[in-house]
Amino acid sequence: MKIFLTGGTGNIGQYVTKALTDAGHNIVLLTRTPGRIPGFKSLKNVEIVEGNILEHHICAEALKDCNAVIHIALGWGNTPVEMLENDTRVTAFLADSAEKAGVEKFIYTSSTAAMGDLRDGMDESALRIPGDLYGATKAAAEHFLLGFNQYYNGQGVYGEKVKLKRNVIRPGYIFSNPLFEGGASQSDTRFLDLAKDLLQSKDVTFSKYNGTQYLSAQQIAQVYLKLVESDLNGEIFLALGTKFVPWADIAAMMLQEIPESKSRIIISDADDTGKPSYYGVSKIKSVFGLSFEGDEDLPAHCAWNVGRAKKILNGETVHNAYHVW
Repeated sequence: MKIFLTGGTGNIGQYVTKALTDAGHNIVLLTRTPGRIPGFKSLKNVEIVEGNILEHHICAEALKDCNAVIHIALGWGNTPVEMLENDTRVTAFLADSAEKAGVEKFIYTSSTAAMGDLRDGMDESALRIPGDLYGATKAAAEHFLLGFNQYYNGQGVYGEKVKLKRNVIRPGYIFSNPLFEGGASQSDTRFLDLAKDLLQSKDVTFSKYNGTQYLSAQQIAQVYLKLVESDLNGEIFLALGTKFVPWADIAAMMLQEIPESKSRIIISDADDTGKPSYYGVSKIKSVFGLSFEGDEDLPAHCAWNVGRAKKILNGETVHNAYHVW
């Protein structure tokens, strides 16, 4: 299968690229900075196209002759109009271009933010009640994509039906170690900041249920692979681990790498009577046979962040792994 991929060098995309090529698929990879990750040039079956998701003519040309589009790249803005233009509009354009080019499948990368604040047990059937512009952007793109079932021939007059199979993946917190030299990690710096504190023997305080259902980029890549190889249409899949992991547990993992640290992990009892809320993630298991606790790759990620933090505190320069918009 020939697949047009946006965001293929990012936190999630680097592992999706590898999973797809390992499975024998050919990738047309759109990137703003083709020289950032030299290792990608050595990958078999990868054609690199330099461009930005806002450069619609480049995207439309690049996805021609492809069998599928996987849209992972994030467009960002500081206002409602900028968010709409840079993300939702891009998704609508890519879907339209894919349909016109005869592409068979389209996978959109949304977010749990499309559903808003976590209500215990919420799954793919939960209402979309976004709490910020990012979530609203993702929810809007989902609606546009899944509602794109036909064109119009005029006001209120249905036109040609759409053949493109469209599906959505909603990640939660996805973390990664760079897969290649110059590669990316998640843009959130809390892991690195925590490692710095522990290396300096600072005490760290967490509430008991401050955490989430983590998933590594290596793990979520398997969801993309299964979905793009399926004939599903109009489906949404939450992609998170089954296990709730508190930040206190992450701090303990890091301390395993820093035996000289005098840091104490302090658990606040402010929410002692509560309990963690969970996303329901049974759908990826029932449909694809995939289930991850989500903490399997966390020790390696903690060790990587400790190593980076040591270099930074020693005044050394480290690679910028945060590929932000």
